[in-house]
Amino acid sequence: MSYRVGVDIGGSFTDFAVLDERDNSIRTLKVLSRPDSPGSEITTGLAQLQQRDGINPAEIGYFTHGTTVGVNAVIQRKGVKLALFTTDGFSDVLELARLKIPHIHDLFSRRPVPLISRDRVFGIRERTDRDGKVLQAVDRASVEEAVAAAREAGCQGIVVSLLHSYRNGSNEGQVREIVAELAPELLTSCSAEIWPIIREYERTITAVINAYVQPKVIHYLEAFERALQQMGVPVPPRITKSNGGVMGLDQAKAECVQMVLSGTASGVIGASYIAETCGFDRLLSLDIGGTSADVAVIIDGRPEYGSGEIIGDFPIYIPSVSVTSVGQGGGSIAWIDSLGVLQVGPDSAGSLPGPVCFRRGGTEATATDAFAACGLIGHGDLGYNAVQVDVTGARAAVEKLAQPLGISVEETAENIIALAISSMYSDTSGLISRFGLDPREFYFLAFGGAGPMMGCFLARELKLKGVVVPPTPGVLAAFGGLVADIKNDFIRTLYCELTPAVSDALRLNTQQLRDEASGWLSREYGPNLPSQFSFSAEMRYRGQSFEIDVVLQESWLLTGDLAAIRSAFDAHHTRLFGHHDAHADVQLINLRLVLSSPTPKPRLPELAAASGPVPVQRQVDAWIDGRWWQVDLVSRSALGAGHRLTGPVIIAQDDCTTCVPPQMQVDVDRYGNLIITPQTGDADGH
Repeated sequence: MSYRVGVDIGGSFTDFAVLDERDNSIRTLKVLSRPDSPGSEITTGLAQLQQRDGINPAEIGYFTHGTTVGVNAVIQRKGVKLALFTTDGFSDVLELARLKIPHIHDLFSRRPVPLISRDRVFGIRERTDRDGKVLQAVDRASVEEAVAAAREAGCQGIVVSLLHSYRNGSNEGQVREIVAELAPELLTSCSAEIWPIIREYERTITAVINAYVQPKVIHYLEAFERALQQMGVPVPPRITKSNGGVMGLDQAKAECVQMVLSGTASGVIGASYIAETCGFDRLLSLDIGGTSADVAVIIDGRPEYGSGEIIGDFPIYIPSVSVTSVGQGGGSIAWIDSLGVLQVGPDSAGSLPGPVCFRRGGTEATATDAFAACGLIGHGDLGYNAVQVDVTGARAAVEKLAQPLGISVEETAENIIALAISSMYSDTSGLISRFGLDPREFYFLAFGGAGPMMGCFLARELKLKGVVVPPTPGVLAAFGGLVADIKNDFIRTLYCELTPAVSDALRLNTQQLRDEASGWLSREYGPNLPSQFSFSAEMRYRGQSFEIDVVLQESWLLTGDLAAIRSAFDAHHTRLFGHHDAHADVQLINLRLVLSSPTPKPRLPELAAASGPVPVQRQVDAWIDGRWWQVDLVSRSALGAGHRLTGPVIIAQDDCTTCVPPQMQVDVDRYGNLIITPQTGDADGH
């Protein structure tokens, strides 16, 4: 086998990154996504790679895939109709949630309508106590009543989430067995098997989202697998996970919630690899596609991780790369509200019909059309010739908004860009404040189809150190799938005081987690794979409502070194909040293990040194900062290491366009990254 392939299917484009293991070269491609015909974009892309580069599908030995099918089903509320079986008397778990409104400063803010309405939540007579002891066995009659009611309501699946099942899931298993006997056609899942965490709402909503998207995800994955088989790809695909790793198809079908953030996580993993390899110690990844803009914090080549990420209106409590949506994407539609005020988003033109300038049937101006109307894009084809930019059509679409506003097309287009940037600014500045970061120490690593187009405008408003644009920014998420490791998370809820009495439980559960993880790796991928075990614990001071995740040494857990565990907790609490209480009692709530097995990594090629001045294709007219400029148009493929450019400048390449405004300069490093920073005094402006 000679090729490793990574694919990321986005709302507008499907991206391919192919590593040739014989010479370590990387080839890339973008094709238009086909939400109307899932899987066809894969066959189209593989056929083009075979025709263009001679890549035979039969020679593909590794195939990874990231997708947004799960997250889109939640956001658009197009999942399956479900029933929820809870412990009798606890049927309001989804309605109560955490008793918080989404926007605490908005008096009219409302909590979202649950994915399972109250009339489809049914109580089961049973009870398990907080220590896992079964106090009341499952009452079969109550299950029979609930199944009959679920069928009458037209439900297509059932989620079983019973009280304290994180300690003992036997009652949930019994309920599922009865359902399988009475209604085998109903897909049934148990919360303790999806993610067995303490707190009823958190465990329940995670299980609900898993079941809500499962039929659609299974259908999609099966179609995807058939498409690969038809193309002659001899290996099954691996699916990128929300935690930045990869998993097999069977696990993806059973644990769909693990891949809800797979597409966005792949981009962050790709950005982290670039950061670590090229020596950028403080980055904010900026992934702007057709629908959304997402930011993650990367320090020393490692992304931040967390749980409770918001998917649409709801949190999921699985471990995931911590990604925050900070605004709209290049396909976000501009419109005028009832008060005559220009707005941008949240609706997106997506891939079909797409921006007007893509000539695929779009009629409403988008952020991408605004850039085209300003002359910042449209000087060549986009998406590896998948799109021929129609600047005239973009200007005509923007003019429909300009006329009622009483301003020029250029002013309207620039206002659309400013509104999109403003939305990203407010959310990104909030993220920076939440993490306690100094923006002057961070670069954006801009990627996605629209990241390099919009990144510099956002960076200068935030006063960031600069912007890094990697060599193939438009397909970085697909590249992230290539470098992602095999990875899985395991958890035990202990809910205990950090006292000598807990030492035996720590040792026992640590060993059980390790055995469980090793068994999973051997079953899924075969024996003797290299593996790394990373332990942590979710801990808190007694009386606190929520925990912080503290990295721990395995030896501390096995030997019961409580002093080292306590010291690590106090130190991490101080890093996060500026203080700790050395005299307060500490509780250990959850013990966690992350198992990872590294995959082969490509070696990033180094760019040849510049041998002369920057070759300028031609000068074009572009509207920036309220006036027309004569702007150099440069082909990125003509740049060498050491080249320097000064803004305004437009740098075109196959997968995207980089727009550099005035008073910024571009330096090309040895890996071919564009390092864009505020212009220094010795640089010549325009």
